[in-house]
Amino acid sequence: MSPVSLRRWSWIHKWSSLVCTVFMLLLCLTGLPLIYHHEIGHLLGTEVEPPVLATEMPRGNIDQVIASAKALYPTKNPMYISQEMDVPEIWNVTLGDHPNDENYKPIAVDARTARVIAEPAFEGGVFMSTMLRLHVDMFAGLPGKLFLGLMGLLLIVAIVSGAVLYSPFMRKLDFGTVRHERSARLKWLDIHNVLGIVTLVWALVVGATGMINTWADVLLKYWQMTEIAEMLKPYEGSAPPTRMASMHEAILRAEAAEPGMKVGFVAFPGTPFTSAHHYGIFMRGDEAFSSRLYKPVLIDAETGQITDSRDLPWYLTALLVSQPLHFGDYGGQWMKFLWAMLDLATIVILVTGLYLWVKRGRKARARAGDHAAESHDIPALARKQEAS
Repeated sequence: MSPVSLRRWSWIHKWSSLVCTVFMLLLCLTGLPLIYHHEIGHLLGTEVEPPVLATEMPRGNIDQVIASAKALYPTKNPMYISQEMDVPEIWNVTLGDHPNDENYKPIAVDARTARVIAEPAFEGGVFMSTMLRLHVDMFAGLPGKLFLGLMGLLLIVAIVSGAVLYSPFMRKLDFGTVRHERSARLKWLDIHNVLGIVTLVWALVVGATGMINTWADVLLKYWQMTEIAEMLKPYEGSAPPTRMASMHEAILRAEAAEPGMKVGFVAFPGTPFTSAHHYGIFMRGDEAFSSRLYKPVLIDAETGQITDSRDLPWYLTALLVSQPLHFGDYGGQWMKFLWAMLDLATIVILVTGLYLWVKRGRKARARAGDHAAESHDIPALARKQEAS
């Protein structure tokens, strides 16, 4: 690589890294507890466990489940119901004052007996909800998400430019060399480079999937304006339903239409995942990875009949696939542990990068100061002239 190209790549790496470092540190620090959100929830007592019954019971009537939740807040209406793949004994019912209510009430109901179990803490309690909001949008909503997406793009640029610089830098050194006998700055530079190349693929995956996740709201809006709008053309000009069909029967129809799939969540009319006329029943696979891929079944909320069912577009599929890859929560405890270790390694990379920049700046200022002092030192100048 020519000196000019080397300087260019060095400039790109330095400034892309510096601009995003503080925000990437924030995301790494908040992402660490989110990897273990279920375990932390159990520790803090915010995870809801299904009651142990004397005898096994099948799934009860889902209309009764919704009615039990609504009895706690008669003035609120259901927005969503959902089930965790590994906890089919619980329906999570979300109630709100309107379809886009951000101050919703989550209620956990026993899927077998239709009895209310608990009102779970919002997003797992104050600590976990704070970590989640800082990680997702820094409490700034959509602008915060898009800004973090831009920082994710800069991270990818920093990773690629760092990989380009690594080859000429390590040409005379064995892989993994850390020069402990040299200065502290060189030692930390070696550690920074080694950890950077070891975590290269993981950092690219997590950075890219995190950037995709920040586009979720925009992608959902686009989906509503295109495919959902196309599916709803027969309902143009129609008034919202005045009588709601049985949710229990609607789910049975969706399950019959998509054999081998299970209900992931259901969106009620007017919410962002469906229309003002439909139940949006989102079916999913029953394996760790396929459980993240949803297929929507639209059911007329007044008649209870299926009106449309189609696979999600590629961009929403990419979004759904990116979420488990980002948090590493689909491969069991060993994958979580690997993600946590790589997260910690990335924190070290970011901190050492800042340290190296500060040290280099101090060294440059010191050289400039010595040069300035020497330029006013007449004997020193005279000695230089004599030597020349």
